Amino acid sequence: MSLGITWYLLDEAAAKYNLDKSLILKWVKDGVVRAEKADDAVVRINVDDLELKLREMTVV
Repeated sequence: MSLGITWYLLDEAAAKYNLDKSLILKWVKDGVVRAEKADDAVVRINVDDLELKLREMTVV
């Protein structure tokens, strides 16, 4: 269980992890990263999911 902030605004998550928002949105669409939506637009991203995906991509 995470003790820090687990939900970031989409723009904040993209900036913090230096990712394109379109890539994060693709992962949301694929069901890899959970998101909170408002009016069918992604508002917040679960950064725990995002970090897991990034670790998965960097494992050698």
